[in-house]
Amino acid sequence: MKLWFKHGAWCSARARQVAQSLQPEDVRNIAVIRHAAVGDMVITRPFLVELRRLFPNARITLSITTNYQRAVPVDLVDRVHIQYGNDRRDVSLREQIKRVRELGEQDLLFDLAATSRSFWLCLLTGAKLKIGFPYHALQKHIYYDITVPRSDFRVEAENMLDMLNAFGHRHQYPLDFAMHPPGAGRTRPYVLYFPSASSPDKCWPHEDFAQLIGRMSERYPDHEHIVLKGVEEWERIDTIMAALSDRDNVTGISLLDCDGELSDIKGLSLIDDATLLVVNDTGIRNVAIACNTPTVGIFFTTEVFRYWPRGTIHEAVFNADGSIPDVGSVFDAAQGLMEKS
Repeated sequence: MKLWFKHGAWCSARARQVAQSLQPEDVRNIAVIRHAAVGDMVITRPFLVELRRLFPNARITLSITTNYQRAVPVDLVDRVHIQYGNDRRDVSLREQIKRVRELGEQDLLFDLAATSRSFWLCLLTGAKLKIGFPYHALQKHIYYDITVPRSDFRVEAENMLDMLNAFGHRHQYPLDFAMHPPGAGRTRPYVLYFPSASSPDKCWPHEDFAQLIGRMSERYPDHEHIVLKGVEEWERIDTIMAALSDRDNVTGISLLDCDGELSDIKGLSLIDDATLLVVNDTGIRNVAIACNTPTVGIFFTTEVFRYWPRGTIHEAVFNADGSIPDVGSVFDAAQGLMEKS
Protein backbone atom coordinates (compact mmCIF):
# COMPACT_ATOMS: atom_id res chain seq x y z
CA MET A 1 0.00 0.00 0.00
CA LYS A 2 1.14 3.51 -0.80
CA LEU A 3 0.76 6.32 1.72
CA TRP A 4 -0.99 9.12 -0.15
CA PHE A 5 0.25 12.28 1.51
CA LYS A 6 3.21 14.59 1.39
CA HIS A 7 2.35 17.43 3.80
CA GLY A 8 0.01 17.80 6.76
CA ALA A 9 -0.11 14.16 7.78
CA TRP A 10 2.98 12.51 9.26
CA CYS A 11 4.62 9.11 9.24
CA SER A 12 7.89 7.62 10.36
CA ALA A 13 10.43 6.47 7.79
CA ARG A 14 9.71 2.89 8.83
CA ALA A 15 5.97 3.35 8.26
CA ARG A 16 6.33 3.94 4.52
CA GLN A 17 8.42 0.80 4.16
CA VAL A 18 5.96 -1.31 6.16
CA ALA A 19 3.00 0.05 4.22
CA GLN A 20 4.66 -0.79 0.91
CA SER A 21 5.01 -4.40 2.06
CA LEU A 22 1.29 -4.74 2.89
CA GLN A 23 -1.65 -5.33 0.59
CA PRO A 24 -5.22 -4.68 1.80
CA GLU A 25 -6.31 -8.27 1.24
CA ASP A 26 -3.40 -9.55 3.35
CA VAL A 27 -4.37 -7.58 6.46
CA ARG A 28 -5.94 -10.06 8.88
CA ASN A 29 -6.27 -8.32 12.25
CA ILE A 30 -7.30 -4.72 12.92
CA ALA A 31 -8.06 -3.04 16.24
CA VAL A 32 -9.98 0.23 16.53
CA ILE A 33 -9.85 2.13 19.82
CA ARG A 34 -12.91 4.27 20.49
CA HIS A 35 -13.64 5.48 24.03
CA ALA A 36 -16.69 7.68 23.58
CA ALA A 37 -20.28 8.38 24.57
CA VAL A 38 -23.38 7.76 22.43
CA GLY A 39 -23.04 10.55 19.88
CA ASP A 40 -19.35 10.02 19.20
CA MET A 41 -19.86 6.26 19.00
CA VAL A 42 -22.57 6.73 16.36
CA ILE A 43 -20.37 8.87 14.12
CA THR A 44 -17.72 6.13 14.20
CA ARG A 45 -19.96 3.91 12.09
CA PRO A 46 -18.90 5.27 8.65
CA PHE A 47 -15.27 4.63 9.59
CA LEU A 48 -16.03 1.00 10.42
CA VAL A 49 -18.08 0.56 7.23
CA GLU A 50 -15.21 1.88 5.10
CA LEU A 51 -12.60 -0.03 7.09
CA ARG A 52 -14.38 -3.26 6.11
CA ARG A 53 -14.45 -2.18 2.46
CA LEU A 54 -10.73 -1.41 2.42
CA PHE A 55 -9.65 -4.52 4.34
CA PRO A 56 -12.23 -7.20 3.41
CA ASN A 57 -10.38 -10.13 4.99
CA ALA A 58 -9.59 -8.54 8.33
CA ARG A 59 -11.02 -9.46 11.71
CA ILE A 60 -12.00 -6.13 13.23
CA THR A 61 -11.86 -5.63 17.00
CA LEU A 62 -13.39 -2.55 18.60
CA SER A 63 -11.82 -1.57 21.93
CA ILE A 64 -14.13 0.37 24.26
CA THR A 65 -14.24 1.11 27.99
CA THR A 66 -16.57 -0.07 30.75
CA ASN A 67 -18.01 3.41 31.27
CA TYR A 68 -18.90 3.93 27.58
CA GLN A 69 -20.94 0.97 26.35
CA ARG A 70 -24.03 2.61 24.86
CA ALA A 71 -24.51 2.61 21.09
CA VAL A 72 -21.51 0.34 20.52
CA PRO A 73 -21.65 -0.65 16.81
CA VAL A 74 -21.41 -4.38 17.46
CA ASP A 75 -23.05 -5.07 14.10
CA LEU A 76 -20.04 -3.66 12.26
CA VAL A 77 -17.21 -5.47 14.05
CA ASP A 78 -16.18 -9.05 14.76
CA ARG A 79 -15.13 -8.64 18.38
CA VAL A 80 -15.45 -6.12 21.21
CA HIS A 81 -12.59 -5.62 23.68
CA ILE A 82 -13.57 -3.85 26.91
CA GLN A 83 -10.94 -1.93 28.83
CA TYR A 84 -11.52 -0.76 32.40
CA GLY A 85 -12.70 2.87 32.49
CA ASN A 86 -13.21 5.62 35.05
CA ASP A 87 -16.00 3.65 36.69
CA ARG A 88 -13.58 0.87 37.68
CA ARG A 89 -10.92 2.65 39.68
CA ASP A 90 -11.05 -0.25 42.12
CA VAL A 91 -9.27 -2.54 39.64
CA SER A 92 -5.58 -3.11 40.33
CA LEU A 93 -2.91 -1.92 37.90
CA ARG A 94 -1.91 -5.51 37.27
CA GLU A 95 -5.45 -6.45 36.30
CA GLN A 96 -5.77 -3.36 34.10
CA ILE A 97 -2.60 -4.24 32.19
CA LYS A 98 -3.83 -7.82 31.82
CA ARG A 99 -7.06 -6.56 30.28
CA VAL A 100 -5.15 -4.24 27.93
CA ARG A 101 -3.01 -7.13 26.69
CA GLU A 102 -6.13 -9.13 25.88
CA LEU A 103 -6.51 -6.93 22.82
CA GLY A 104 -3.78 -9.02 21.23
CA GLU A 105 -1.34 -8.62 18.35
CA GLN A 106 -2.64 -6.65 15.38
CA ASP A 107 -1.66 -5.84 11.84
CA LEU A 108 -3.14 -2.35 12.10
CA LEU A 109 -4.15 -0.35 15.17
CA PHE A 110 -6.33 2.76 14.77
CA ASP A 111 -6.63 5.04 17.79
CA LEU A 112 -9.77 7.19 17.49
CA ALA A 113 -9.65 8.28 21.12
CA ALA A 114 -6.30 9.96 21.90
CA THR A 115 -6.79 9.56 25.66
CA SER A 116 -4.45 8.40 28.39
CA ARG A 117 -6.08 4.96 28.27
CA SER A 118 -5.79 4.69 24.51
CA PHE A 119 -2.12 5.69 24.74
CA TRP A 120 -1.51 2.77 27.11
CA LEU A 121 -3.25 0.48 24.65
CA CYS A 122 -0.99 1.73 21.88
CA LEU A 123 2.14 1.20 23.96
CA LEU A 124 1.23 -2.29 25.15
CA THR A 125 -0.27 -3.66 21.93
CA GLY A 126 1.94 -4.93 19.16
CA ALA A 127 1.02 -3.86 15.63
CA LYS A 128 2.74 -3.47 12.29
CA LEU A 129 1.33 0.05 11.98
CA LYS A 130 -0.32 2.29 14.56
CA ILE A 131 -2.42 5.19 13.28
CA GLY A 132 -3.94 8.04 15.27
CA PHE A 133 -4.54 11.78 15.60
CA PRO A 134 -2.68 13.06 18.68
CA TYR A 135 -3.27 16.48 20.16
CA HIS A 136 0.41 17.20 20.80
CA ALA A 137 3.32 16.83 18.38
CA LEU A 138 5.47 14.81 20.79
CA GLN A 139 2.79 12.12 21.11
CA LYS A 140 3.11 11.04 17.48
CA HIS A 141 6.71 9.94 18.00
CA ILE A 142 5.84 7.99 21.15
CA TYR A 143 2.61 6.19 20.25
CA TYR A 144 2.13 6.11 16.47
CA ASP A 145 3.65 5.31 13.10
CA ILE A 146 1.20 7.42 11.10
CA THR A 147 -0.85 10.43 12.20
CA VAL A 148 -3.40 12.67 10.50
CA PRO A 149 -4.35 16.18 11.64
CA ARG A 150 -7.52 16.62 13.69
CA SER A 151 -9.24 19.93 13.14
CA ASP A 152 -12.15 21.60 14.94
CA PHE A 153 -13.14 23.02 11.54
CA ARG A 154 -13.72 19.62 9.93
CA VAL A 155 -16.60 17.23 10.62
CA GLU A 156 -15.25 14.55 12.95
CA ALA A 157 -16.80 11.64 11.05
CA GLU A 158 -14.84 12.66 7.95
CA ASN A 159 -11.73 13.44 9.97
CA MET A 160 -11.61 9.79 11.04
CA LEU A 161 -11.91 8.70 7.41
CA ASP A 162 -8.74 10.68 6.64
CA MET A 163 -6.88 7.77 8.25
CA LEU A 164 -8.17 5.50 5.49
CA ASN A 165 -7.63 8.13 2.80
CA ALA A 166 -3.97 7.99 3.80
CA PHE A 167 -3.90 4.45 2.36
CA GLY A 168 -5.54 5.58 -0.87
CA HIS A 169 -9.09 4.58 0.07
CA ARG A 170 -11.97 6.46 -1.60
CA HIS A 171 -14.87 6.46 0.82
CA GLN A 172 -18.52 6.73 -0.12
CA TYR A 173 -20.31 10.04 0.01
CA PRO A 174 -22.77 10.77 1.50
CA LEU A 175 -21.32 8.85 4.41
CA ASP A 176 -22.76 5.39 5.01
CA PHE A 177 -23.80 4.92 8.66
CA ALA A 178 -25.38 1.50 7.93
CA MET A 179 -28.36 2.24 10.17
CA HIS A 180 -31.73 0.97 8.96
CA PRO A 181 -34.19 0.98 11.89
CA PRO A 182 -37.81 -0.16 11.55
CA GLY A 183 -40.49 2.51 11.21
CA ALA A 184 -42.06 4.12 14.24
CA GLY A 185 -45.57 3.26 13.02
CA ARG A 186 -47.05 6.74 13.46
CA THR A 187 -49.59 7.85 10.84
CA ARG A 188 -49.31 11.59 11.53
CA PRO A 189 -46.12 13.45 10.54
CA TYR A 190 -44.21 14.90 13.47
CA VAL A 191 -41.38 17.18 14.53
CA LEU A 192 -39.14 16.22 17.45
CA TYR A 193 -37.60 18.58 20.01
CA PHE A 194 -34.97 17.49 22.53
CA PRO A 195 -34.16 20.33 24.98
CA SER A 196 -31.48 18.40 26.93
CA ALA A 197 -27.81 17.58 26.39
CA SER A 198 -24.95 15.85 28.18
CA SER A 199 -24.62 18.82 30.54
CA PRO A 200 -26.85 21.80 31.46
CA ASP A 201 -24.40 24.36 30.01
CA LYS A 202 -25.13 23.04 26.49
CA CYS A 203 -28.89 23.49 26.85
CA TRP A 204 -30.80 26.26 25.11
CA PRO A 205 -33.16 27.92 27.66
CA HIS A 206 -36.45 26.07 28.17
CA GLU A 207 -38.45 29.29 27.77
CA ASP A 208 -36.91 29.69 24.31
CA PHE A 209 -37.79 26.11 23.43
CA ALA A 210 -41.37 26.75 24.57
CA GLN A 211 -41.62 29.84 22.35
CA LEU A 212 -40.14 28.00 19.40
CA ILE A 213 -42.47 25.01 19.73
CA GLY A 214 -45.43 27.36 20.07
CA ARG A 215 -44.54 29.08 16.81
CA MET A 216 -43.85 25.78 15.05
CA SER A 217 -47.14 24.25 16.21
CA GLU A 218 -49.00 27.23 14.75
CA ARG A 219 -47.04 27.23 11.50
CA TYR A 220 -47.40 23.45 11.04
CA PRO A 221 -50.74 22.48 12.60
CA ASP A 222 -50.96 19.18 10.70
CA HIS A 223 -47.78 17.94 12.37
CA GLU A 224 -47.55 16.54 15.86
CA HIS A 225 -44.86 18.35 17.86
CA ILE A 226 -43.17 15.92 20.24
CA VAL A 227 -40.97 17.09 23.11
CA LEU A 228 -38.54 14.45 24.38
CA LYS A 229 -37.76 14.20 28.08
CA GLY A 230 -34.28 13.01 28.96
CA VAL A 231 -33.22 10.34 31.43
CA GLU A 232 -31.82 12.46 34.27
CA GLU A 233 -33.97 14.36 36.77
CA TRP A 234 -32.65 17.74 35.56
CA GLU A 235 -33.82 16.89 32.02
CA ARG A 236 -37.49 17.32 32.88
CA ILE A 237 -39.73 19.17 30.39
CA ASP A 238 -42.48 20.28 32.82
CA THR A 239 -42.02 24.02 32.26
CA ILE A 240 -42.09 23.61 28.48
CA MET A 241 -45.23 21.49 28.54
CA ALA A 242 -46.95 23.83 31.00
CA ALA A 243 -46.38 26.78 28.67
CA LEU A 244 -47.91 24.79 25.79
CA SER A 245 -50.79 23.17 27.65
CA ASP A 246 -53.35 24.78 25.33
CA ARG A 247 -51.83 23.20 22.19
CA ASP A 248 -53.52 19.95 21.16
CA ASN A 249 -50.74 19.07 18.71
CA VAL A 250 -47.91 19.22 21.28
CA THR A 251 -46.99 16.02 23.12
CA GLY A 252 -44.35 15.12 25.70
CA ILE A 253 -42.62 11.72 25.65
CA SER A 254 -39.90 10.29 27.87
CA LEU A 255 -36.96 8.64 26.13
CA LEU A 256 -37.38 5.74 28.54
CA ASP A 257 -40.87 5.11 27.12
CA CYS A 258 -39.84 5.12 23.46
CA ASP A 259 -39.92 1.87 21.55
CA GLY A 260 -37.01 0.69 19.41
CA GLU A 261 -33.33 0.89 20.27
CA LEU A 262 -29.87 0.25 18.90
CA SER A 263 -27.43 -0.91 21.56
CA ASP A 264 -29.51 0.90 24.20
CA ILE A 265 -30.32 4.04 22.17
CA LYS A 266 -33.99 4.57 22.99
CA GLY A 267 -36.31 5.99 20.41
CA LEU A 268 -34.24 5.18 17.32
CA SER A 269 -37.33 4.44 15.22
CA LEU A 270 -38.98 7.62 16.47
CA ILE A 271 -35.98 9.69 15.41
CA ASP A 272 -35.69 7.95 12.05
CA ASP A 273 -39.28 8.73 11.01
CA ALA A 274 -39.35 12.35 12.18
CA THR A 275 -39.77 15.17 9.66
CA LEU A 276 -37.28 17.25 11.64
CA LEU A 277 -35.34 17.21 14.91
CA VAL A 278 -34.56 20.47 16.74
CA VAL A 279 -31.91 19.83 19.37
CA ASN A 280 -28.93 21.04 21.35
CA ASP A 281 -25.42 19.69 20.79
CA THR A 282 -26.06 16.14 21.94
CA GLY A 283 -25.75 12.51 20.90
CA ILE A 284 -29.37 12.29 19.75
CA ARG A 285 -28.55 14.77 17.02
CA ASN A 286 -25.80 12.45 15.78
CA VAL A 287 -28.30 9.58 15.79
CA ALA A 288 -30.61 11.68 13.60
CA ILE A 289 -27.75 12.51 11.23
CA ALA A 290 -26.98 8.78 10.95
CA CYS A 291 -30.67 8.10 10.20
CA ASN A 292 -30.73 10.84 7.54
CA THR A 293 -33.31 12.81 9.52
CA PRO A 294 -33.02 16.61 9.02
CA THR A 295 -31.75 18.46 12.09
CA VAL A 296 -31.45 21.95 13.45
CA GLY A 297 -28.61 22.03 15.97
CA ILE A 298 -28.32 24.88 18.48
CA PHE A 299 -24.74 25.74 19.42
CA PHE A 300 -23.16 28.26 21.77
CA THR A 301 -20.51 26.37 23.77
CA THR A 302 -19.03 23.55 21.66
CA GLU A 303 -17.13 23.63 18.36
CA VAL A 304 -19.92 23.88 15.80
CA PHE A 305 -17.90 23.08 12.67
CA ARG A 306 -16.70 19.78 14.13
CA TYR A 307 -20.28 18.51 14.39
CA TRP A 308 -22.02 20.18 11.45
CA PRO A 309 -22.17 18.26 8.13
CA ARG A 310 -22.32 21.26 5.83
CA GLY A 311 -24.10 21.28 2.50
CA THR A 312 -26.63 18.70 3.70
CA ILE A 313 -30.08 18.53 5.31
CA HIS A 314 -28.63 19.72 8.61
CA GLU A 315 -28.55 23.28 9.88
CA ALA A 316 -26.53 24.75 12.75
CA VAL A 317 -27.72 27.90 14.49
CA PHE A 318 -24.98 29.84 16.29
CA ASN A 319 -23.67 33.36 16.79
CA ALA A 320 -20.10 34.26 15.95
CA ASP A 321 -19.61 35.77 19.42
CA GLY A 322 -20.78 32.58 21.16
CA SER A 323 -23.92 34.15 22.57
CA ILE A 324 -27.17 32.20 22.87
CA PRO A 325 -29.13 32.22 19.57
CA ASP A 326 -32.55 33.86 19.61
CA VAL A 327 -35.85 32.11 18.94
CA GLY A 328 -36.30 33.78 15.55
CA SER A 329 -33.01 32.40 14.21
CA VAL A 330 -33.85 28.84 15.23
CA PHE A 331 -37.39 29.16 13.86
CA ASP A 332 -36.08 30.42 10.49
CA ALA A 333 -33.66 27.47 10.24
CA ALA A 334 -36.39 24.97 11.17
CA GLN A 335 -38.85 26.50 8.71
CA GLY A 336 -36.24 26.40 5.95
CA LEU A 337 -35.75 22.65 6.37
CA MET A 338 -39.47 21.98 6.72
CA GLU A 339 -40.12 23.70 3.39
CA LYS A 340 -37.53 21.44 1.74
CA SER A 341 -39.03 18.20 3.11
